[in-house]
This record gives sequence, structure tokens and C-alpha cells, in this order.
Amino acid sequence: MKTDRELEHDVMNELQWEPSVHEKGIGVTVSNGVVTLRGCVPTYADKWAAEQAAERLRGVRGVAQELEVRLPGEFEQSDAALACSAANVLDWNSHLPKDTVKVSVEKGVLTLVGAVHYEYQRETAQRAVRNLSGVRAVTNLIRVEPPEVSILSVRSGIEAALQRHAQLDADCIAVETTDGTVTLRGTVHTMAERRVAASAAWSAPGVRQVNDELVVGV
Repeated sequence: MKTDRELEHDVMNELQWEPSVHEKGIGVTVSNGVVTLRGCVPTYADKWAAEQAAERLRGVRGVAQELEVRLPGEFEQSDAALACSAANVLDWNSHLPKDTVKVSVEKGVLTLVGAVHYEYQRETAQRAVRNLSGVRAVTNLIRVEPPEVSILSVRSGIEAALQRHAQLDADCIAVETTDGTVTLRGTVHTMAERRVAASAAWSAPGVRQVNDELVVGV
């Protein structure tokens, strides 16, 4: 098991290795396997990518995100212009049914509302807007309202999906389903694996909620 100091070194190296992160303004501390990211980054996309980089490392049990987005002048947009840009990219995205997602903007913070059938559509909407110039943060309030399907088919489908994933040891993950709610229990090696397992569960038709009770082991 790695020490906090070793993990801190690994996170800094990963941030330097990740080309989508401007790591110069990022400080890293680790306590009991929980990584805290502090400092300033030039875009919300940098903030998101830094968190993803830390989560995929073995030994990281959690990430506390305390990075501040300080937009350079060339990235600044008025809220009206940003709202227009966000609405356009949502309209142009082929994975999102027309007029299902609405956006509002206040001081660079985008709020997404609406309802979709699948979690991947909810994530698609957030992914579509997070790289826009002028974004300081994204609040995703989109609801997942799937069509009704058999509980047994949901569970068997998720278990089969977990077995197919090369990143996961599916035998260490238990799946429970109740009325559109999926609960995952067991152990995974990294937070990135935990995210993959939850994503696999969300991909099943009929899933309204995923309770992720997976434990990140060593």
C-alpha cells in the first residue's frame, strides 16, 4: 500500500503527464488516501480533467476538489453569449433529443435542466458544454426518466456488461435492482474503475438511480 507522500508524488506526475491539464497552478496534498487539489486553473475543462487524472490512480480513495477557475481575458464571455453558445451545442448534439435540455447561466455557472431517458444523455449534455469558453462551473440538474422494463432483465444486463469490461473484476461486484434503482456493492482497485462500473449500470434501460456503494481497495 502506498504512503500519502508516494501518492502525492504520483498525482503530481500524472497531472504533468496529462496534456489536457495546465498543472502549473495546482497544488496537491494527500491524507489517508484522499487527494485534495488546490490552486487556480484557466478553464473549467482543466478543473474537470485534473480530477479525472487523480481519480484513475491506484491507491486514491477520494478526491476533494478545491480548484478555482480564473478565466484569462480571451476566454471571458458575457452570460448572454455563453447561454447562446451552450444552447447551440446542445441543439446540435445528435445524442440529445430536441428541446429536452435547457440551460441558464449566472456569472459563468451553467445550470442544465430537463429530462432524458438515459444517463449517457445526461452526461453527454454536460460534456457538450464544459469545454466552452467562459464556463466557470456546470450544475447538472437533468433528470433520468427511463421507460419501464423488467427488473430481472436490468440486473442480468448489468452483470453481463460488467463481465465484458476488461478494466473490472466483475466477480468482486454484486448487483441489486429494485424498481429502477441499482445498488452496486463490492471492491474495485481505483476510483476510475468505480466510475466505469457505475457507467455500466447506468447504461441499462430502465435505470433511474444508481447507488454506488463500491469500496476502492488496494
